[in-house]
Amino acid sequence: MTLAGTGTLDGAPLLGVTHTAPAFVVPPQSCDCHVHVFGPADQFPFAAGRLYTPGPALVQDLEVHQALLRMDRVVIVQPSPYGFDNSCTITAARSMGNRARAVAVVRPGIGEAELEALDKAGVRGLRVNLESRGETDLSVARAAMEQAAQIASRFGWHVQTYANLTVLAGLADVIGRLQATLVVDHFGRASARDVEAGDPRLQKLLELVSNGKVYVKLSAPHRSAAKADGSDMESVARAFIDANPDRMLWGSDWPHPGGKPGAFRGAGIEPFRPVDDGETLNRLARWAGAALDKILVDNPARLYGF
Repeated sequence: MTLAGTGTLDGAPLLGVTHTAPAFVVPPQSCDCHVHVFGPADQFPFAAGRLYTPGPALVQDLEVHQALLRMDRVVIVQPSPYGFDNSCTITAARSMGNRARAVAVVRPGIGEAELEALDKAGVRGLRVNLESRGETDLSVARAAMEQAAQIASRFGWHVQTYANLTVLAGLADVIGRLQATLVVDHFGRASARDVEAGDPRLQKLLELVSNGKVYVKLSAPHRSAAKADGSDMESVARAFIDANPDRMLWGSDWPHPGGKPGAFRGAGIEPFRPVDDGETLNRLARWAGAALDKILVDNPARLYGF
């Protein structure tokens, strides 16, 4: 079977990667909570101040990716190369109908009418991307989170942040008082070493998860792992799941833009990382055990309003 676009379901690679088929029965209404869409570039131009330039990863390719992983629902997250222009993300979410939701990035002073339009288009969260910019100033991070939470609370949205453990621990008190729920991307950049050492920064994040204030995306394990495939992240995943399985989410991070946080990576098109998302999903199933349905179905349905 072949779908329109550059990807197929006939065993051919999708954007150069062959994804392993799920080795378990994926629950109906499962949700991939973290993907991006890029392009077409002539229709959706990138921001002038971007740190990298990705190649195309079209909504047609996303449709194929979701079918390969047997996901019924998806959350499209605004990527940093588009800045405050959410057009590509919103267009993709609208084209996928009620099975898609979106997370946007908005400029300071955005008008009420534009926010209402985003809500109608399926936006359910605002992203504060600190790690990609290499932002570690706690005062800057605090202001960005509080501003996003103030807007999000008016629509019942959440705030999503990509930040490391030092920033998250440093803002633990602030996070506990935010007007909106916080969703932390990519394990909060925690590693197996942090678990083994009983790192107090990780313990603060686990406390926030335990009390229900924070969701964590068990996504992109390769970003924090010592092993290239992320297979050594089991202890981190289990620590978060044990803290509160009702606050766990999973996302593939497709199509896997890479590079060094906070650094301009050149004007040329940067290739995506060749991550096998099927194997990553199979690994999650082994790590999650009885909590798998909560992670893939129940928790996303509650948070994103499916």
